Amino acid sequence: MNQKTAPWAMILALLTFVPAARSQDQTPPKPAAKQARPSPGADTQKKNIEAYVDLLRSDVRQQKAEIMGSVMRLSAADSAKFWPVYSEYDTELAKLNDDRAAAIEEYVRTYTQMTDEKADELIHKAIAYDARRAELLAKYYDRVKQELGAITAARFIQVEHQLLSIIDLRLASSLPTVGEGS
Repeated sequence: MNQKTAPWAMILALLTFVPAARSQDQTPPKPAAKQARPSPGADTQKKNIEAYVDLLRSDVRQQKAEIMGSVMRLSAADSAKFWPVYSEYDTELAKLNDDRAAAIEEYVRTYTQMTDEKADELIHKAIAYDARRAELLAKYYDRVKQELGAITAARFIQVEHQLLSIIDLRLASSLPTVGEGS
């Protein structure tokens, strides 16, 4: 595998296998006696969503940084400038992702009894999240460009956008469609 494709193979492997491994680590809950239980499919769906929310909050951050480091290929001097800026970016992104995780958890709790009002509220939260994340990327593009130039800043945004898109796709594909449970 050549130097250019190796990091992308690692990204795909990481984002394919980590969620599955995390969901296998969880001990299945013991069924409660004589309680109405959701269907096994709904139970599995909920566990998958919880695993992806956990993923947003934990492992992916470290693995993204490792992937970013391998793709950015920075000199020691450039690394000294880049990583403090990236760390600030990652901290701000984590705060945004906490809001996103709360909205996803709210969706999971309510999607089987979805109302027009709740659907509208949740979609507006999702749109606001996307706008805030785009603003954050623009802010840090400018910061990296100021420190390291436009080419390095563009590479940062390109790689970060690709990683975020993969995570978004994995997350979106795990969520039930609005109205499925109603």
